[in-house]
Amino acid sequence: MAPNFSKITSRTDVKLGLAASAALSAWILRNFLKSKKNVKQGQLSPAETVQYMIKDKDRKGPKAQVDAQFFAELKSLWKIMVPGLWTKESGFMALIALSLISRTLCDLWLIQHTTLVEGSIITMNLNEFRRLLTQLFISMPLWSIGEVKLRLRTNLSLHLYQQYLKGFTYYQVTNLDNRISNADQLLTTDIDKFCDTVIDLYSNISKPMLDISIYLYRLTVNLGPSTPGIMMAYLLVSGIFLTYLRKPTAKMTVQEQKLEGEFRYVNSRLITNSEEIAFYQGNHREQLTILASFYKLTRHLRNFLNFRVMMGFIDNIVAKYIAITVGFYAVSRPFFVKDHNLLTTGTEQDRFQHYYTYGRMLVKMAEGIGRLVLSGRELSKLAGLTARVTQLRHVLEDINKGNYKRTMVERQANGNGPPMLLSPGAGKIIYQDKIIRFDKVPLVTPNGDVLIKELTFEVKSGINVLVCGPNGCGKSSMFRMLGELWPIFGGTLTKPPKGKLFYVPQRPYMTLGTFRDQVIYPQIQQEMIRRGRTDEELLKFLDIVQLSYLVTRDGGWDAVEDWMDVLSGGEKQRIAMARLFYHAPQFAILDECTSAVSVDVEGQMYRYCREMGISLFTVSHRKSLWQHHDHFLQMDGRGGYVFGEIDNDTQEFGS
Repeated sequence: MAPNFSKITSRTDVKLGLAASAALSAWILRNFLKSKKNVKQGQLSPAETVQYMIKDKDRKGPKAQVDAQFFAELKSLWKIMVPGLWTKESGFMALIALSLISRTLCDLWLIQHTTLVEGSIITMNLNEFRRLLTQLFISMPLWSIGEVKLRLRTNLSLHLYQQYLKGFTYYQVTNLDNRISNADQLLTTDIDKFCDTVIDLYSNISKPMLDISIYLYRLTVNLGPSTPGIMMAYLLVSGIFLTYLRKPTAKMTVQEQKLEGEFRYVNSRLITNSEEIAFYQGNHREQLTILASFYKLTRHLRNFLNFRVMMGFIDNIVAKYIAITVGFYAVSRPFFVKDHNLLTTGTEQDRFQHYYTYGRMLVKMAEGIGRLVLSGRELSKLAGLTARVTQLRHVLEDINKGNYKRTMVERQANGNGPPMLLSPGAGKIIYQDKIIRFDKVPLVTPNGDVLIKELTFEVKSGINVLVCGPNGCGKSSMFRMLGELWPIFGGTLTKPPKGKLFYVPQRPYMTLGTFRDQVIYPQIQQEMIRRGRTDEELLKFLDIVQLSYLVTRDGGWDAVEDWMDVLSGGEKQRIAMARLFYHAPQFAILDECTSAVSVDVEGQMYRYCREMGISLFTVSHRKSLWQHHDHFLQMDGRGGYVFGEIDNDTQEFGS
């Protein structure tokens, strides 16, 4: 008698399948334990790369997990993305809901008519088959997910950019507050991913919940509460179990976005400082920095990938295989009850039809439960993104209210006596035309370094002041307080209102736009015309700084170029002085802004400032500039300063 090779093969396949499954399970479990250990202990890099990595400023980071705080933050952001009930965004969300309802009704209709469809195939009734197929095609739902994603991102981005570009927030969020290190990453990539995840989660949760509700009602009415009750109990237990296992997902998502931002930052630094790096031939050193950041990112992504593979394996077991087993058990219960009204009447063929119909309903319900359980993955990811976006929103709101959070260090002005207790914003600012007065104002950096304990002097309109002293003595700090970029830590500062104080740096900023825009910045052409200014006036200012040739050389006032590259260093400094003449403020701060300009052109520009009545605060080491100033402010870098009038003796001292 010939052996039954089919039985031998099937047994061998089963053994091999079980062995492979056991090996795979062991590998996944090992990576699972390893990933959880990495989450708890943090990511460690090899010793040779640690020294090139960016130091983490935000050690604590935002809290990210699926809890009551997450839902409160999501609700707050939702009000921004969907401003009201009667809005286009709400209409699109309702349209998506209607589409999902129509899909569920189509599924229910398909279950009820599946026997007819299969019967038309078996009986080879082509006309009936075409009719049923046409009905199925016509009942396909409409989708509007792409449009609503774009609208949500637009509303949220506009709201955050309005806060980010309000006043000096864009400067203060980087220089005065150290809670956010990569605002560009949050405002671009994170918001995009957040809106995508919100809509995906909306569609992935609402559809299964709708399916479960409809099938739960139909099965309860026809089969009794025990069958769907078992499935709902399984949903509750499996949901709690998987939510517990997915807790690290939110934290790892936050870390991923943070490391992506750091990697983008080190690349942008290379582009911004490419000339200096090239002079130093620092390409190898910068390569170490970039590769260290990239290694840190890829190490985290690999651990995150292992964690997701493990969770995907467990998700499939819980939401698919175990769910099918529970489903078979649940659907079998009514058929083994002898006194069931629906299943004890009729023929065996009727029972088969009932099993076919309600079994498919239960399968659909089980699929909905599985999708609902698996949507917890997206919910954990959304928790991490929500924490990131909420942190950005709260930081912007705090800064707009004048509240900064930075590591403050108590310093002493001269190293003697008790430390000073300082508070940002404790000082007072008074707006008054044609005067600048510092009355016992301490010069303090945002870190709490006290440069000058109390600064007191007064400058009225018409007086030019030369500010001098070594690096780090407080010159830039004083100007930043004048420009209200830094908070006042005490005393009283009297200054002209905003718009009547102008700043000209050593490396002037050239905006994107026309050549005219470079002179009238930050105004635009429409504003210039509205104020009655003309191109002839601009040409006059260019004549004073000896740059009128640029109008013809570069294609006229409406020429658009990359002006940071087209103009030389000296030309950019003279454009900045022409910009000063155009705005004609009461006071101007000139911070080494003529270092690349010849002495004769420099003297002509200073004389024109005096003719226009622009009072100057000049930082420069050029001896020729003493003659254009009336007073000097000398800082010694040790907390002391001298303010006095320039005479022959001081000019000789300056020389």
